[in-house]
Amino acid sequence: MAAQTHLFPCLSDNFGVLLHDPSTGATASIDAPEAAAVDAALKATGWTLTHILVTHHHQDHTGGIAELKMRHKCRVIGPRDEASKIPTLDQTVAGGDSIKVGALTGRVLDTPGHTSGHISLVFDADKLAFVGDTLFSVGCGRVIEGTMEQMWNSLLKLRALPDDTKFFCGHEYTQANIKFALTIEPDNKALLARAKEVDQLRAAGKPTIPATIGAEKADNCFLRADIPAVAAAVGMTGKSPAEVFAEIRARKNKF
Repeated sequence: MAAQTHLFPCLSDNFGVLLHDPSTGATASIDAPEAAAVDAALKATGWTLTHILVTHHHQDHTGGIAELKMRHKCRVIGPRDEASKIPTLDQTVAGGDSIKVGALTGRVLDTPGHTSGHISLVFDADKLAFVGDTLFSVGCGRVIEGTMEQMWNSLLKLRALPDDTKFFCGHEYTQANIKFALTIEPDNKALLARAKEVDQLRAAGKPTIPATIGAEKADNCFLRADIPAVAAAVGMTGKSPAEVFAEIRARKNKF
């Protein structure tokens, strides 16, 4: 049976998401921003928490783990390179490792940049990716602990996923991201269409994720730093894609 997901809001602008295997009843919370929101989602779905899968150590992704682990006796799996910052981990993983949630099999990608040990989780058979704060809908995370080149390489790993892969990110930032992206590619037809779609979703109180990798390749300027027209738009013709990406990210930081 195919994986099921349940998306729900947490904190001020975070997303929580449950990943459920209907064949075994296993359920994972992807990160755990706050325990109460995760418990409310479990009650709404009738699912039982068996795992927490952690993408990175930031408090707005880990704040609910200890309480949930104590209450549900669930298994906590997270990034090996950030184990010292996430004391609740039962298992550590890194790029190339696989994880199981019931009968669902995911693989781990190392996606450093936002944090030095950030990971993303890809469930290929279900065409699902959980990317934390590496990739956002029409955006990407701030480069806080890693380097711009690391972040660009991490985005390339995610961009290489099949176009119909649905990804879940950690925050509802899409409208703001689009406003910035339009300063880079004001004539991008895919981006202009996405802007209308997102405005309609938000006006209706609906989330803008999951989004697809294919859509991001068409309208997310951070994934398009190796396109000559994008480089030209930021005055970086002839520069490496990583340098172009760094310029775009620097502009977003000031936007």
